[in-house]
Amino acid sequence: MLFRSHKTLFTRLGKLHMTIELRSAILAVALGAALASCNEQVAEQKAPEQESHHASAHEANAQEGALAIQAQAEPDTLKGSLKAEAHGQIGPAHLTVAYHSPAVRGRVIWGGLVAHNQVWVTGAHSATSLQTDQPITIGGQPLPAGKYALFTVPGEKEWTVIINKNWEQHLADDYSEAEDVVRFTVTPERVEQHQERLRYQIVTQHDAQGAIVMTWDKLKLTLPVSGR
Repeated sequence: MLFRSHKTLFTRLGKLHMTIELRSAILAVALGAALASCNEQVAEQKAPEQESHHASAHEANAQEGALAIQAQAEPDTLKGSLKAEAHGQIGPAHLTVAYHSPAVRGRVIWGGLVAHNQVWVTGAHSATSLQTDQPITIGGQPLPAGKYALFTVPGEKEWTVIINKNWEQHLADDYSEAEDVVRFTVTPERVEQHQERLRYQIVTQHDAQGAIVMTWDKLKLTLPVSGR
């Protein structure tokens, strides 16, 4: 009788032990699942933040909208004159030319779309601007640091280059010779390679020497620049 009591007690203890182990296992599984769920939620919360950050950066770039026009012999399918910029370092000066780039599209440019002997925006839409963060010499004349309009007067053989104080204007509508800072003449170069879209480049040479180069159609205009 005593043996049976002990046996029953051991059986009950064994079942109790198994129940405790089973409950512990279930609790461990539940705890693991809860932790995994929490981690997923944290990851989901972080992901939108990261996506939002990248989206904001992309939107900022899209809002800037300025392109670097490349060498281009063939027409493209883009409409209108493209907003563009050229950047470069000449000596200690960082130069930026901001402009709109029209396309040839089979048109007669010089003496046609661009008239001879008239002030030209040397781009499209708003005035082309030249900005330098250091004093420079352009066309052999000193130019203080600042932001300016870059106009030209195209001639059949020789061009006049104009650096003007009023850079914020539509085309050359508000151009005034009284606001000219620098004027000089250059001779354009005829080139074999066709350039479909008007392009500016800041070309660095040596000993703080360089140039602002404009190419369009089959014409190349070089404005000599030196860092002072």
